[in-house]
Amino acid sequence: MSAIILKPGAMSLPDWLAIYRGAALSLAETAKPGVDAAAQTVEALIASGEAVYGLNTGFGKLAQTRIANDELALLQERLVLSHAAGVGEPLSQDVTRLMMALKIASLARGASGIRWTTIKALEAMLERGVLPVIPARGSVGASGDLAPLAHMSAALIGRGEAIYQGERLPAKTALVRAGLMPVQLGPKEGLALLNGTQCSTALALAGLFEAEQAYRNALIAGALSVDAAKGSIAPFDARIHSLRGHSGQIEAAAALLDLLEGSAILDSHEACNKIQDPYCLRCQPQVMGAVVGVLRQAAETLEIEANAVTDNPLVFAETGEAISGGNFHAEPVAFAADQIAIAVCEIGSICERRIALLTDPAVSGLPAFLTPNPGINSGFMIAHVTAAALVSENKQKAYPASVDSIPTSANQEDHVSMATHGAYRVLQMVQNVRDIIAVELLCAAQGIEFHAPLETSTSLNRIKARLRADVPPYGDDRYFADDINAASALVASGALVEDLDLPGVA
Repeated sequence: MSAIILKPGAMSLPDWLAIYRGAALSLAETAKPGVDAAAQTVEALIASGEAVYGLNTGFGKLAQTRIANDELALLQERLVLSHAAGVGEPLSQDVTRLMMALKIASLARGASGIRWTTIKALEAMLERGVLPVIPARGSVGASGDLAPLAHMSAALIGRGEAIYQGERLPAKTALVRAGLMPVQLGPKEGLALLNGTQCSTALALAGLFEAEQAYRNALIAGALSVDAAKGSIAPFDARIHSLRGHSGQIEAAAALLDLLEGSAILDSHEACNKIQDPYCLRCQPQVMGAVVGVLRQAAETLEIEANAVTDNPLVFAETGEAISGGNFHAEPVAFAADQIAIAVCEIGSICERRIALLTDPAVSGLPAFLTPNPGINSGFMIAHVTAAALVSENKQKAYPASVDSIPTSANQEDHVSMATHGAYRVLQMVQNVRDIIAVELLCAAQGIEFHAPLETSTSLNRIKARLRADVPPYGDDRYFADDINAASALVASGALVEDLDLPGVA
């Protein structure tokens, strides 16, 4: 994987995806003049004696308190330490990497007043694999992701904890082992590091990337289920979808047709008496098209946010000003996360309905619970129950986080976005939907095998063969969890869809 040149304000979603997947990055040196100019502006403002929020005042409700010049460095250090108040399990290392890269990109826009050396120190941590331990919980998404970013910044100054070469260590120890030294923050630098939406944005982007992967796997699972249930491809006719006009719907229908092209199972029931299939088969283009449309809307918002400057106050070197505003408010991210959550929930919901169809002999025409010897064997009975449980959990998690504000900081921060946990829950939902898709893949493959010697299409046969390399056909009852976990890992890896031209976010 080639290294990504981090170009502040001009990064694409594929760039961020590559960083999330582990690509190295290098900050473009062209950003240095703008960063230096803003840092010099901060120095000039302090020298002028003018009271400027966050430079020589307290924070939040304490903004009216002036700080002496000889205490400005101490002010920034104490800010970081006091705000490192997160709790819960740590963010994953891939999300932490992405969060750090987003913060570097934002600071390097040259509107934060931070020194180039401090930005480069954060970059060096990434380059040498020193990843802060960042508790996942404790941010309301305004004034930015204060607690998570404080834990990131604490590691930069040698406090808190970090992961280095797979070991969880005191941050100062990790830095020294990596050949780095803790940073002493200058005026405004702690505030610039802590303010911003980089944690919620990293989580939302991670959720988006994983949701897109799940979406593609759900398309192939749905196509397999059509053949397993001897469903019709007439509802995927391009003429139907062109009359409605939604691009995602048109693309989903075309993808399903392509996947099923050449299926001998389809040909075997051309003259059957069935008039219409249940919605979970027939309306796949409408549902999955709407899902990808929502994911694309969220992607548009997140691409803008990932390139944004979201700390406060912002420094305008050309006029020598530092202006307080509210770019740290993560409402756009909260809305995007809610959109992704709803889309993920619907992927799982329609998958579960196809699982229910395939395991019900009255509807599918297949053996009960997809076992060749029902009665002595329970087959896929409880695998469907598992999928139903996960769908119900995702429905509860899909409730919009963005509508749930709560005042903080002595009512100074009286409306907040809840973007951070709104985005965090998306990754949990995606794992649930991977497991649901895994159950459908296993059901559909089992159903298709009951139609032997008739075979599905070449494309779907190849997918089924890859699945069967990890999970054999289900005969007599066996320990089922291993089958689901293996299929879910395949979904997460992208191995089933990597060679297919399927619609997605881009």
